[in-house]
Amino acid sequence: MATVSRVLNGHTNVSAQTRDLVLRAAHKLGAHGPRARSGPAAGGDTVFVRCPYVLSDYFGLIVSSIVETVELHGMGVVLNAGKSAAGRSPLPTLPERAGVRGAVLILPPEPAEDLAALRDRQFPFVVVDPRTAPPRDVVAVSSAHFAGARSVMTHLVGLGHRRIGIIGGPREWSVSDGRQAGYIAPLVDVGALPPLELLRFVTEPNEEQGHAAAGELLDLPSPPTALACFNDKIALGALRAAAERGLRVPADLSVAGFDDIEVSRATSPMLTTVRQPLAELGRMAVTMLLRMMGGHELDALHVELATDLVVRGSTAPPRAL
Repeated sequence: MATVSRVLNGHTNVSAQTRDLVLRAAHKLGAHGPRARSGPAAGGDTVFVRCPYVLSDYFGLIVSSIVETVELHGMGVVLNAGKSAAGRSPLPTLPERAGVRGAVLILPPEPAEDLAALRDRQFPFVVVDPRTAPPRDVVAVSSAHFAGARSVMTHLVGLGHRRIGIIGGPREWSVSDGRQAGYIAPLVDVGALPPLELLRFVTEPNEEQGHAAAGELLDLPSPPTALACFNDKIALGALRAAAERGLRVPADLSVAGFDDIEVSRATSPMLTTVRQPLAELGRMAVTMLLRMMGGHELDALHVELATDLVVRGSTAPPRAL
């Protein structure tokens, strides 16, 4: 019993072989197995929220909804946020933190192996928008990225566009794969598979990299008539690149984004985009976490929330040649 306790609570005075045996046994027992020591049953309970990014309008909406939902249930929040939080992972010590009953990890940079190790210690946590594909039995909630990307590309194809530039997100993000597949599917349906010269990827999905990628596409000998952008910030950079080249949106070029953050309604013209339920992602994550903390089994471990196409003024049929 003492050995199991030392392993689950992260003490180092256990051999690697014994630790592995204990973690495998605990994982096999699942909800009926022993758990790491948690904080007091009431009063001092907190939820650890990790978002190692700047709390912009995208991440800020998710974090705000998590905090509000946690506090509605009479618990506190320990927030680990900002770029400085990305330097050192707090995951190995989470089960040992006094009063911390569970965690919500937003786009965590940690590899799947680290998430699996935290799961094996029977510590409740939920991943929001996994950066890479999470282990099969790790609880995660995200938006329907494939369906959202497919809807906006179907809109552009329906307007008559066939030569469409795609500015994708970081290649190592699983969300990039989902959106890329969603963009390409409607083009395949009409026999217009985009050539490699119309594909670009950014390493950081921000306005500056969107501006650079869009500029490369618009400077091609045969430029695209529309741009499908990984997110609204990239689309904002694309709008700037178009303006610098004297292109009118949408008369000369259609531009579409993804996320429907506030900036999408501040551009001229306003941006056609895909609305992600950002606040609902946070609320759903807390709901799932509370069920786990209460010892309840979840009917679904990976949940996708629906997205909505929002058509505004930045898209129109291509100009007649």
